Amino acid sequence: MAVESGLVVVDKPAGMTSHAVVSRVRRTVGTRKVGHAGTLDPMATGVLVLGVERATRLLGHLMLTEKTYAATVRLGQTTTTDDAEGEPVASVPAGHLTDEQIRTALEAFQGEIEQVPSTVSAIKVDGKRAYARARAGEHVELRPRSVTIHEIAGGEPRRVGDLVDLEIRVRCSSGTYIRAIARDLGAALGVGGHLTALRRHSVGPFTLAEADTDLDHLHAIPLARAARDCFPAVDLDAGQAQAVRYGRPLPLALDALTAVFAPGGEFLALYRPEGGLARPAAVFVG
Repeated sequence: MAVESGLVVVDKPAGMTSHAVVSRVRRTVGTRKVGHAGTLDPMATGVLVLGVERATRLLGHLMLTEKTYAATVRLGQTTTTDDAEGEPVASVPAGHLTDEQIRTALEAFQGEIEQVPSTVSAIKVDGKRAYARARAGEHVELRPRSVTIHEIAGGEPRRVGDLVDLEIRVRCSSGTYIRAIARDLGAALGVGGHLTALRRHSVGPFTLAEADTDLDHLHAIPLARAARDCFPAVDLDAGQAQAVRYGRPLPLALDALTAVFAPGGEFLALYRPEGGLARPAAVFVG
């Protein structure tokens, strides 16, 4: 099948890496020009946004700054990877924890926090992925970084022997590691913790409701619609549109990176505010 330039939203199945999804989509759509925004671990499922053809250039600019997740945290056990794919490191009885203790500890994560990513994250350390260094037996130390947890809520804790399973829902900024929340929640409660399940419900404006579940049958969100969905939009007159085609600045007052469109609705470019003018950040037409 052939898919025009645009974004493809898939519901990533468990057991596949994000790179494997890209490879599969390349075969399905018949082009190597496919990329993805926002990696999901193999055990995770849910929304993965991919760009096809010209839309691959859009991925780096997408304001997909907010994501929502549903996850299961197991309290009472830590692992080498902070999730169920790792080897158990330590077990501490957690059955004594009250619902109130768990709820109070969870609430402390809401807001802007400093988070140390998992050592098996895809963050680069001296040009090499942290997970590659960790799996090679190297000691990996990652610096904490600021992330924002807009909302975090837990369900009714389930006690299984000495362990406690807690379903959580998280709405957070890009760059937040849900595995790290599981790890740090367990540490705050003094029993350790790790992630046993993760499902991403949304990335920016894209949700599971429009995600393709069959990687052999995909539909693309046209580039123009994707740009309007993800950025503020300005419709230009014919003269302004011609200036954009030549990559010229425009006398427009913009507040942020903005998608600009020709009179007929064609997506032309992304423009940014700079020095009192709107200047091209990426032009998508000749």
